Amino acid sequence: MILQVENPVVEVHDLTVAYQKKPVLWSIDFTLPAGNIIGIIGPNGAGKSTLLKAIMGIIPLASGQIRLWNFPIKDVRKRVSYVPQRESVDWDFPASVKEVVLMGRYPKLSLFQRPTKKDHEIVKQCLAQVEMLEYENRQIGQLSGGQQQRVFLARALAQEAELYFMDEPFAGVDMASEAAIIKLLHQMRAQGKTIVVVHHDLQTAYEYFDWILLINQRLIASGPKEKIFTPELLQATYGGKLTTLTKIGELLKKKSFSSRKDG
Repeated sequence: MILQVENPVVEVHDLTVAYQKKPVLWSIDFTLPAGNIIGIIGPNGAGKSTLLKAIMGIIPLASGQIRLWNFPIKDVRKRVSYVPQRESVDWDFPASVKEVVLMGRYPKLSLFQRPTKKDHEIVKQCLAQVEMLEYENRQIGQLSGGQQQRVFLARALAQEAELYFMDEPFAGVDMASEAAIIKLLHQMRAQGKTIVVVHHDLQTAYEYFDWILLINQRLIASGPKEKIFTPELLQATYGGKLTTLTKIGELLKKKSFSSRKDG
């Protein structure tokens, strides 16, 4: 089941990506609605992170076309923010928390322009939003994993983008950070932002997202979570691996029961 939308914020057609001539994503085709928190779900090695990097133009395409607001990424890059996996960052880089967040303002500056008082105020606002203002002078390498992730989100917020791509923002964070991050995503959605998140935890996916993409090298399904989070589509995505996830089965049974009861 792949549901298409009118006036999509993201449009992907016939996307194939290959590493060393070996395809890792096959013929992916979907559209995404604006103003939603969207989850990209699938097993390890499914190509979830690769899909984000392809959309952002970080890796080359073997074939296909990607449009954001019906434009190529190069024409709208300032309207888009990308939060990479925390593991891909050199946390030994000698920078303070506020310096990292200030980097989010650089696309707004002209060549050789120094950050203004307004830029520094926005940095403080973004750090307050992720509950990290008290750490603004701390070196990023001295932070916990959850704190580092929140700093990265603050940097993304400082860009004042309209569309956010986040690669595993909940990976390796503590419960307090996870709660703070999902609260922030809800605030962003309320402001009309669109957030696309690579996520590995099926047990929280239904709770966290409005729209879900299921992929395993190919696109299995894309649509509102109520239509996509079904035993049949999850089985098609995960195969035999799904049978070990007993909590997912319990969740699906509860969801099915609630739907019948509500009807």
